[in-house]
Amino acid sequence: MRLQTKTPLSVTRGQDQRCWRDRGSGCLEEFRDQRSSLTMDELTNKLLGIRIGTAGWSIPKETAARFPATGTHLERYGRVFGGVEINSSFYRRHKPSTYERWARSVPDGFRFAVKVPRSITHDLRLQEPGSLLDLFAAEVAGLGPKLGPLLVQLPPSLTFEAGRSDRFFLELRSRLDGPVACEPRHRSWFTPEAEALLVRHQVARVAADPVLAPGANAPGGWPGLTYYRLHGSPRVYHSPYGEEAVRDVVTQLARRASEGSDCWCIFDNTASFAATPNALTAMEFAAGLMSGPKATSAG
Repeated sequence: MRLQTKTPLSVTRGQDQRCWRDRGSGCLEEFRDQRSSLTMDELTNKLLGIRIGTAGWSIPKETAARFPATGTHLERYGRVFGGVEINSSFYRRHKPSTYERWARSVPDGFRFAVKVPRSITHDLRLQEPGSLLDLFAAEVAGLGPKLGPLLVQLPPSLTFEAGRSDRFFLELRSRLDGPVACEPRHRSWFTPEAEALLVRHQVARVAADPVLAPGANAPGGWPGLTYYRLHGSPRVYHSPYGEEAVRDVVTQLARRASEGSDCWCIFDNTASFAATPNALTAMEFAAGLMSGPKATSAG
């Protein structure tokens, strides 16, 4: 069976992969031509197993025409993308009612990734976080079933210590049992011991760009979740990614999604408004790659 759509985007994944290999970025023009007959909702629904979005839900004026004209920014964003990363939770607390309002603003299938507060990751450095985790868990409960992965970004100076890390993830897991992605930035986290600990706690290791430690550009940890964070390179938070770089990431996402991983790709190069066009391009690539045999929910 194959997911039925109103569009001619029905080539198999194998054919798509040969297209990327043999003709490179010329395939993007094919998908852009085909996209013209897709609504954005249809395009989003094709991305089975892959969520592509940005850090925050601002809509730059350069891409505003790609979104519905009415509604709040989040309502408009949620009708195009299937997920978003909430970064503001890293800096300040939000009331449960705020999370509830955000959840009401988006479709049922939408998910929010939420960044764990810096008071836990940077101030406490993962040590004795119980009371703050209690507050955070109570707050994000307002998202209900629309809560997606929790993002645990660690300070670059935080080294891997097995005892501390084990205790922290046990504390986290005792309160929140959903998907978790950890973004370590010290080289000591990229070892077999650290990898085994993440797998044991079912925590994915973020694939990040720019790379701050050897191996940080590749997904790791628990394979049930794949989480890319693309911050912009060479100028962090500003530089856009070229089509070839976006295509390479999406190809990796499609491969891992075909293996059963829940895949996320968040563009965090928001300072110069590059994230949204990069994410839209990634959706176009992904819609083509995911339109083959794995899309089998109906038909």
